[in-house]
Amino acid sequence: MKKKRILPIIILMCAVLLCACNNHRKSTKNEYAEQAGAKEYAESADRETDTDRQIEKGYDLPVDARQRAEAEEDCKEMMGLIAELYKNADKGCASNAVIADEVIDQMAEKLKATGCPVTITERYSDMENYTKLEAFLNAAAAGSGGSAVVYEIHSDGGIGRYQYDYDGKDMYVLSAIAAWRDDNKPVITYISYTRIREWRFTDKGYFCYELCVPEYPEVTEIMDGSCMVRVKPVTEENREMSEKCVAGLAYQGNNLLCSDWDADHMEHLDYNGMYEYLYAMKYQGQFPAEDYADGIPKEEFERLIMEYLPVTAEEIQSYAVFDEEKQTYAWVRPGCFNYAPSYFGTSVPEVTDIRENEDGTVTLTVDAVCSMMLCDDAVITHELTVRFSEDGSFQYLGNKILDDGISKIPEYQYRIVRG
Repeated sequence: MKKKRILPIIILMCAVLLCACNNHRKSTKNEYAEQAGAKEYAESADRETDTDRQIEKGYDLPVDARQRAEAEEDCKEMMGLIAELYKNADKGCASNAVIADEVIDQMAEKLKATGCPVTITERYSDMENYTKLEAFLNAAAAGSGGSAVVYEIHSDGGIGRYQYDYDGKDMYVLSAIAAWRDDNKPVITYISYTRIREWRFTDKGYFCYELCVPEYPEVTEIMDGSCMVRVKPVTEENREMSEKCVAGLAYQGNNLLCSDWDADHMEHLDYNGMYEYLYAMKYQGQFPAEDYADGIPKEEFERLIMEYLPVTAEEIQSYAVFDEEKQTYAWVRPGCFNYAPSYFGTSVPEVTDIRENEDGTVTLTVDAVCSMMLCDDAVITHELTVRFSEDGSFQYLGNKILDDGISKIPEYQYRIVRG
């Protein structure tokens, strides 16, 4: 009888233990599942937080898969249109090939036929089909959302595609760069999506904007997010005058365009600094500095200066740094010990108006266009007076900076200090 009573008890105890084990295993599985779920949730939350933080910063934004595919496809399609021109172009032996200007112009004509806005990186160049970008910018200025795509042909024959999107509040740019491989096949080398911090469309027709970029303490150096795109075209006459009279001088290494002077007040011009720029203008080539390590011979120096300025040899000797014993004028390269770089120095002079005077001279109104940091299509405006001869040569007769612009730019630094 006892054995019959004990057996059910043993079976009952085994059943209880078995249930307990099963419950423990279920509990453990649930704990693991809960922990895994919590970890996955935390990681997802971290990713969302990182994304939110990046969106707030405005740069390196996630690129929509559809937009990425569209940008890459468009770039390759455009590259296909100019592939034959690139293949037959003279690229030289250098690794960073530079395509001839006339070939770049032919490429622009090819892309122009698509109806898209197209520009090139050459100074004073016009944007083809510019009215599409102009309409987008005017609509955005009025608060209307939309988008526009601009193609830029680079000097190496590659292409940049820039898609500007405005949502009624913020403007963004999707940038894609396409280059050529060694086998003449196109490849996408860069793509990014960035918010534009601020922008404006100027009366002169420049689209000026500043991209969101990393700032301190993420980076220790200042990053320049400034960009300028000429939308409205310049007149052919203004372009010719810009290239002929001011492009070769600009605002770096000489002060002919960034100081006030006339035929009666020429003592403060930097003759030693301007020589190399006048040389390059006259001979259409780089100044051969290695040939003048011991200075520039008196006759060469004075003849070139007097060709471009109404000044005598005696005045040049008085105003410039001249070694009377060696009969040479000093010249040194701009460097860290004699030149302090400035954003203004990178400005490009652009003729905006031409006025013929009663005495036969011509006054050019010139704007200093700075795309770096300042992002200003007229840092200063000045009037440059010149006299043209029948053979096409000319002399500079004076320069006047308007509206107290001289106070807005760095004081000019002579690379050679006069004694």
